[in-house]
Amino acid sequence: MSLARRIYAKRDDLIALTQSLIRIPTLNPPGRNYHDVCALLDTRLKSHGFSTEMIRAHGTPGDSDIFPRWNLVARREGATKGDCVHFNSHHDVVEVGQGWTRDPFGAEIDGDKVYGRGACDMKGGLAASIIAAEAFIEEHPDFAGAVEISATADEESGGYGGVAYLAEQGFFDPARVQHVIIPEPLNKDRICLGHRGGWWAEIETKGEIAHGSMPFLGDCAVRHMGAVLDQFETQLYPAMAARHTQMPVVPDGARQSTMNINSIHGGQPEQSDDYTGLPAHCVPDSCRIVIDRRFLVEENLEEVRGEVVALLEDLKANRDKFEYEMRELNVVLPSMTDKSAPVVETVHAAIESVLGVAPTYVASPGSYDQKHIDRIGKLRNCIAYGPGELELAHKPDEWVGITDMLDSAKVMGHALGTLLLPK
Repeated sequence: MSLARRIYAKRDDLIALTQSLIRIPTLNPPGRNYHDVCALLDTRLKSHGFSTEMIRAHGTPGDSDIFPRWNLVARREGATKGDCVHFNSHHDVVEVGQGWTRDPFGAEIDGDKVYGRGACDMKGGLAASIIAAEAFIEEHPDFAGAVEISATADEESGGYGGVAYLAEQGFFDPARVQHVIIPEPLNKDRICLGHRGGWWAEIETKGEIAHGSMPFLGDCAVRHMGAVLDQFETQLYPAMAARHTQMPVVPDGARQSTMNINSIHGGQPEQSDDYTGLPAHCVPDSCRIVIDRRFLVEENLEEVRGEVVALLEDLKANRDKFEYEMRELNVVLPSMTDKSAPVVETVHAAIESVLGVAPTYVASPGSYDQKHIDRIGKLRNCIAYGPGELELAHKPDEWVGITDMLDSAKVMGHALGTLLLPK
């Protein structure tokens, strides 16, 4: 039996595994059911001859006894020495949100699609990589090197309880692992070489509380924040729109610098839904926003940070009573793997062989765990490749295509053959 036929014969198993993963609601935040999903995979991969480790990322952001950050790393040694190919997938999913017409954790099948939160981002890719690895080992039990599969925590909130922690522990040391494929949903005929950078910060404007009927006796922090937002609209957003990258970022709108106002909070906190009273009459003495600034490989982090600070300092110099504080929340530098890297050339050839098309090179608009493999693990031979459409991620009625999962699994299996079978 050929490898491609062996993978297709596992179609029902692939569907069932994807459904089982979706039905475990690994919601992040706060980090629910991480142990359950790792335990499911631990049992399965042990039964297929993998040695496994369940690893808790103690002390990482969000880790607690209530919501421990669990990760699974599984390894299958070959018959002889050789390279290690590692498939890394995150097991956490984002909140459900509004607008669903199907059970978000029902894993309903409709035609060629499996529906559910995390179906494409990225439990379908995780399942496809497992099927590819298992089929490859069955077809070629005498392979050289090693195959690793990991299911890791918290990618949706930065990956610090997952891949970053594992990288710090040496799991992505180039002496241990040589090739990494991350089955993020970038479409089955595309190879993702990297991602843009990100800078997140909280800005707080200060005011003075007073009676709402006499606002002139206080100082409205919300109005000060309005001035900040006006500076963003009239100066920062036009400047960002004029910058474009040579990185092959998709979709096209992400080939420029962007910034999202992630949240805004000013004045009194919102009361619970069952509160029936009226708000008190107060001038707000604080207003906070969180900004999510995505920047290009051509941009410098200090300039990205500095242009926001310059706008705030200009307001401080020219607006009466304007005071602010800014707190940096997180920084991710852009990452980009060279097209000549071995894993890139191998997956390129596999896509051409399996799908009969020349793959497109892309870069992701948002960051994913390649950043930690690159920056902490010092392993540059890493790409994202997997089934699913990027535009469906985090959306209602998220789905992954069954045929796409099978095709991607065949590509992954073909790549394993190129990298781990004797020449």
